[in-house]
Amino acid sequence: MTTDSRTAPVTASRTWSMTLASVPMLAILVLTLLASVGETLHSRILEIGGETWPDYFNLRVIDRISAPGCQVVVDEEAAVDLAVAVKKAEKSADPFADVFGDQIDREQIRASVLAASRTCANRLANWERLQSLNGPGVQAFVLIETGLSQAVLLVTGNRRVLLGLMLLFCAAAATLGRQHIALRPVESRLDDRVATVSQLVANALLTASTWLYRQQELAQAEAGMPLAHLFMHDIWVAGFGSLTLISLWQLRQRRDDLPVGRSWPRAMLSVPLYSFMCITASIQFAFHGFYHGIAVYLTMMAELSALFLNLGLYVWVGMLLARTHLPRKVFDVLRPWRLPPKWLGVAVLLLTALPTAYSGASGIFILAAGLTLYRELRRAGTSEQLALATTAISGSMGTMLRPCLLVVIVATLNNSVTTDEMFSAGARVLLLTASVYAIYVFLIGGPSKGKIAPLRVAVPGMLRALVPLLPYVAIFVGVILLWNLLLNRGLDEFSAPAILPLILLLVLAFERWVLRSPDPDADDLPEDARAPLASGFSLAVLRATRDSSALIGALLMLMALSVSVGGLIERSGLLELFPEQLGSVWLTLTLLMGLLVFIGMIMDPYGAVLLVNATLAPIALNNGIDPLHFWVMTVLAFEMGYLTPPVALNHLLTRQVVGVPTSPESLNGTFWQRNFRFILPVLVMGTTLMMVTYLPAFGSTIFQLLLGIQSPA
Repeated sequence: MTTDSRTAPVTASRTWSMTLASVPMLAILVLTLLASVGETLHSRILEIGGETWPDYFNLRVIDRISAPGCQVVVDEEAAVDLAVAVKKAEKSADPFADVFGDQIDREQIRASVLAASRTCANRLANWERLQSLNGPGVQAFVLIETGLSQAVLLVTGNRRVLLGLMLLFCAAAATLGRQHIALRPVESRLDDRVATVSQLVANALLTASTWLYRQQELAQAEAGMPLAHLFMHDIWVAGFGSLTLISLWQLRQRRDDLPVGRSWPRAMLSVPLYSFMCITASIQFAFHGFYHGIAVYLTMMAELSALFLNLGLYVWVGMLLARTHLPRKVFDVLRPWRLPPKWLGVAVLLLTALPTAYSGASGIFILAAGLTLYRELRRAGTSEQLALATTAISGSMGTMLRPCLLVVIVATLNNSVTTDEMFSAGARVLLLTASVYAIYVFLIGGPSKGKIAPLRVAVPGMLRALVPLLPYVAIFVGVILLWNLLLNRGLDEFSAPAILPLILLLVLAFERWVLRSPDPDADDLPEDARAPLASGFSLAVLRATRDSSALIGALLMLMALSVSVGGLIERSGLLELFPEQLGSVWLTLTLLMGLLVFIGMIMDPYGAVLLVNATLAPIALNNGIDPLHFWVMTVLAFEMGYLTPPVALNHLLTRQVVGVPTSPESLNGTFWQRNFRFILPVLVMGTTLMMVTYLPAFGSTIFQLLLGIQSPA
């Protein structure tokens, strides 16, 4: 029997082990955070310099500006005589002077000499003015600004390296912890052996692909082709080679803590999804002679390194949040109302929409906050199946709310929709989805048990629960105001990856240093087991970083291979078989909806948007589908794909952070009871998707009601 890491004593050796495992990832996250803050800070410093010294952009490079070499005319006549003499000498040396005329206009030469003299005087005056402004204050400011600029450029210019190290280090953590995402968890020795062999094969194929790509790139570089970032090939080869060795070492380890197991079909379901994608894509690429195909698409993923590094920050934020008491205190505000579990589920979906919008994707939010959300739902009396279903669907609620990065990418890729239109439609779709969820929960589950508390009881209790939240609100508002005051920036999709970690670190420091609060995991343990978890700030940060590493590795490996699968689909030409004109809007909508759900089942949202924009979007426009209608339907179809078996990525991520269902009805109930966590999200998102897909086509009134703008038709 294994020991739960939450309840294991925090011994000195375990602390050192945790430190060694967490520090490399912590360094990557901190560098990513500092780069994001540094970019904004440097931009603000440049603005301050320009506002303080109008010539600051010249002053910051004054050491590279030499003094003008011209001379101001003192004796006008002498200068004109000299210019005339020079002109005559040129005429006399020109054999064609007689053809074009040998007359010299003295007044024209005078005007030219005087104009050059005035220009020289202005240049000299500007030079002298810059020299007079270049005092100690400016020099100190320039020293700070240029030093920060060089530091920021050093980090941002190596984002590819940071992403490569993050992916490989976290993938190693996920592999060692056996936490890669699969359709079902490892439950027997056979499951473990099959999963390990599949990872060994996948990692070996990744190593071979990156090695072949490296050799090809080196050959092209030797032939004289200018190529950048060649050193990244060495990082990929060394990293995937190390993962291969880890899998080989695990294959030699005997898992005595697991039963033997004899079901090969069930064991095959334990194969990590990234292994399945890698092996399948490698076979297809090899069939076409494109042996290094996976490495090529891995390099394309590195082009969006800033985006995927921000993903790591969001997951880290979620793990930091899990180490605080903030989620429970937020739920304490709702508890005085004594909301029945079904009403609480509706409230939770609405409350989680905004955090999802800031994380930019449902998978990120579930990894970041799924465990916290599930625990609070269970504490409120929600059944295990409903809590799992609500946790899985919660990540899909705010994917079209401001300032979701996915919407920004959609609007950036094409000029047919704007972010304002998408965000307006997203707010309406959120209310529609929450309403559909409420209807299904109340209809399927029968009458709600319990009654909402009366106002005379609920309001005073809610007000008392708000008091402990005031310091947290002060920290949040203080950081936002300080950020706005010092950096002249607000909280948006670009600043959120930098601001949110700072806020959570301050919250964690406040709880550990001011409130002296223990780790939240201690609340679920007996009194004699709480002392080891009354950890300090640094240990809590290390715990959060350690927990983040495996989750980030599992998600990044899945995203990396989904990019390859998307490239395989695009290169195969399957989507090109879709006819450009179908003759029926209804048939077009139906076929597009099915394809979009399928794409959502096998790809991450960012790679899927790139694929859809290049292939399906033109087909939709050619068949008379409004661009806003198509893209709202696309995002919803992706979320439907993430909730639909057999893959059901949102459910896999929920299980990744929550664990396997253990209640009696989940294990031994009817088919409906065992699978309610899958059925409810599919019903909710499926109904919402069909309404958003078909209803706007009935007329402009419904179009405007659902999507927020007047239909162009």
